[in-house]
Amino acid sequence: MSLLETFRVALTALSTNRLRAVLTTLGIMIGVASVVTLTSLGASLQGYIQSQFEDLGADTLQISSARFRNTSSGTQPMTTQDAEGLAEEGVAPHVVAVAWTYNIQTTVRSGANSSTMSAQGVTANYADVNNWYPASGGAFITQNDIDSSARVVLLDSTTAEDYFGTANPVGQTLLIGGQVFTIIGVMEERSTGGMSSQTVLIPVTTAQTRLANAHVAGKGYRVTQIQAKVSSADSETVALATDEVEAYLLKAHGIRNSASADFNVTSSATILDSLSSTLSLVTVFLSAVAGISLLVGGIGVMNIMLVSVTERTREIGLRKAVGAQSGSILVQFLVEAILLSLLGGSIGIMLGGVFLLIGGQLAPEMSISLTPESAILATGISSLIGILSGVYPANRAANLHPIEALRFE
Repeated sequence: MSLLETFRVALTALSTNRLRAVLTTLGIMIGVASVVTLTSLGASLQGYIQSQFEDLGADTLQISSARFRNTSSGTQPMTTQDAEGLAEEGVAPHVVAVAWTYNIQTTVRSGANSSTMSAQGVTANYADVNNWYPASGGAFITQNDIDSSARVVLLDSTTAEDYFGTANPVGQTLLIGGQVFTIIGVMEERSTGGMSSQTVLIPVTTAQTRLANAHVAGKGYRVTQIQAKVSSADSETVALATDEVEAYLLKAHGIRNSASADFNVTSSATILDSLSSTLSLVTVFLSAVAGISLLVGGIGVMNIMLVSVTERTREIGLRKAVGAQSGSILVQFLVEAILLSLLGGSIGIMLGGVFLLIGGQLAPEMSISLTPESAILATGISSLIGILSGVYPANRAANLHPIEALRFE
């Protein structure tokens, strides 16, 4: 019997019991739909997280004090002396720019609007280091503003709308910590990054002196975070820059053992790698749980094929009596099992695509879609299930003795 004829006979046998065939593949349909949905969601979520972290700058190191770490020398705060020393030429060859911030919780008021939020003191190169600039019509903090501890401020678009009902309140004033500040710009909108909707940007010296007393004897002023922009975003360069920064700070803080460092050096790339690894593990685990349905579906296919062998025992005996080879009988039933699994897998992929389409409508910012990898994986799994679940029933049919089969009632 040719392969084409084998497929024709298999389709005829399955169409004879359509309802039974559909119910048999139900477990495979649910399992494949679950696996496709979860793997595609995992890939979409990873892509979404990666796009969010790109705003933070994969080529930027964040350096802050390890406040709760016990060290033999005690925890020293990060200071402007640390930041300025790190910015010196030759100290960290793979670092091209250094900015620093000082954050303070304070009251921001404009007319009847008042709330407590974080005032973030920044340096003049903060915008360049973070690749984040004021919208059209605004200006960023200058070095003159830093030197004079000027009372100027930049808002994010949400705060500008909430406080002034306009996206461009440049030139207006508001009270920060009871002091009058002039608005010089509104930062561009972005999904994540250096400022949330409840933060204002002011000169770092203004935050350190006018709104707080951040002076540290002999070391300048306390800073909340130092940001070091690396010459390249590739992992090797970021790792080299991290080593250079750590070596400098260990020496500056008089710490010999790196395990006793009183500071943390992190990067967006490091955080992203950690989140991606965790998300991948969670996706694999959930897919494995969903795969239980595939196992149940495979057992269902095996069961229905055994029933089919029993029902068609006389047919098998007749075919073998007129010269059919055991191999052709085995292939016949194996093809039927594979077709059942592929039917369930195909419907499962379409069902998973519908779920993902609904998910994409509910969360358009995540760009949820069916990934080719998940479709290929589901097709391969359903084919494998068909082969594994059909081997035993097909082998049993192939080994039936023709005379005994013809006597079967």
